[in-house]
Amino acid sequence: MKLVVALFAVGASARPPATLVALFAVGASALQPPRPPAGFAPPEPKPLQIGDSDVGDLLSGGAALALRLATGTFVLGWRPCYASAFGVTLFGDAPADDEYRLALGPVAYRDDSSVLPATRPAKPVILYEYESSPFCRKVREICCLLDIECEMRPVPGARQGAFAQKLAAAGGKMTVPYLEDPNNADKGMYESDDIVEYLLDEYGPPRDAYDSLALWPLKLGPFQLVTSTLAAIARGLPCGARRPDARPDNEAMKPLEMWGYETSPFVRPVRETLCALTLPHVVVPCARGSANRDRMVRETGRFQVP
Repeated sequence: MKLVVALFAVGASARPPATLVALFAVGASALQPPRPPAGFAPPEPKPLQIGDSDVGDLLSGGAALALRLATGTFVLGWRPCYASAFGVTLFGDAPADDEYRLALGPVAYRDDSSVLPATRPAKPVILYEYESSPFCRKVREICCLLDIECEMRPVPGARQGAFAQKLAAAGGKMTVPYLEDPNNADKGMYESDDIVEYLLDEYGPPRDAYDSLALWPLKLGPFQLVTSTLAAIARGLPCGARRPDARPDNEAMKPLEMWGYETSPFVRPVRETLCALTLPHVVVPCARGSANRDRMVRETGRFQVP
């Protein structure tokens, strides 16, 4: 995963020279601005290719996906809306050239949501979290289901990094997940179940527009807790601590933007790296049926995450 390597290099190689070591105590302003490593070039997209170094990530990520029954892979109200084979439309309306479709040889396919509102929050919601927490995972999954952009502020182990201090100042305690909604007077709240209900009420479809059983992997507490914990164990319980080579000013960086979805085994190691480096980042959800897949096609001419 070249993107992971690039993130590591930006976090590790941007250390100040020896003459500035004494200035670390002064504060983050003494650090050099982050920059790509010498000779770095963005990797060329290679869809559906797996390198030798990716096999472990693919297997453990696949195990996590299976344990959570693919929750977060599909938006709420997911449906197939178009299919064709050998140039013949089987059902639905053909997508425009700048809209997403999955094409496999002579077969083309497209999906969307039958229930999600077309209007999404004007600003990303903000989530203080860390990768291995089963309760934080629940909130990340509902954001994928509802197609909501979320700014992640990593707090490794719920105690480490500058965001931990901001978390304590904002909510009064160091407990994750903690959600802030800049679209609603910066409303803040703890407790994953309360956050899920809030997001459903504020940004989900009417409750009678979908079968509530679609959310049972999130709402059946013991099942969610056990399977999310096992999924984290399958990945080696990542992000319990801030990486010692992370820049001390990472939390002050402008948030990066990452397109992906919770269950992708290719997105997972990138997310873990961002979390361990305590780099703020906005996740643009791209679960199956997400309107953001159309956005990516319009902006880049293709769909591929991360």
